[in-house]
Amino acid sequence: MEEILTQYWWLIAAAFVVGFLVVWLVMSANRKTRVEIDTRDVLDEDAAPSQRNQALIDAPPAASDAPKVPKPEPTPVPVAVPAATSDNLTQIKGLGPKLSTTLADLGITSFAQIAAWDDAEIDRIDAQLGRFQGRIRRDSWVEQAKLLTAGDADGFSAKFGAN
Repeated sequence: MEEILTQYWWLIAAAFVVGFLVVWLVMSANRKTRVEIDTRDVLDEDAAPSQRNQALIDAPPAASDAPKVPKPEPTPVPVAVPAATSDNLTQIKGLGPKLSTTLADLGITSFAQIAAWDDAEIDRIDAQLGRFQGRIRRDSWVEQAKLLTAGDADGFSAKFGAN
């Protein structure tokens, strides 16, 4: 065995060096790549303009195949019946303080205005009530307002309960 080692020592040493190089290359290839981030912002002084969106900036506007349709003219909102006085609208069952404030913002402050509503007016007002949509018909506001406008407290109480 000693004879083989003394005769081929240079081959063993070369094999050891080649093995060491192979291991070193494999290990260096598996290292994670270091990412360096430029933390400067495009709004910083002396910063170059951002290149990320430059292609979008330089591109011509996209052509639209759809024909341009003019926006419809807004239809004038019918003015509600003017009221000489304002009533406590919360007397109507299903109409609380929040809805009373919303109706006041729309210019509705009396039972007479609500009693004069037709189906179109109910739909117009209902569309502006947000999460309270459907309350006007469901709680019979128009019928309640007609009774309250007429001063029929007994009829109101009999049909909708005591105030």
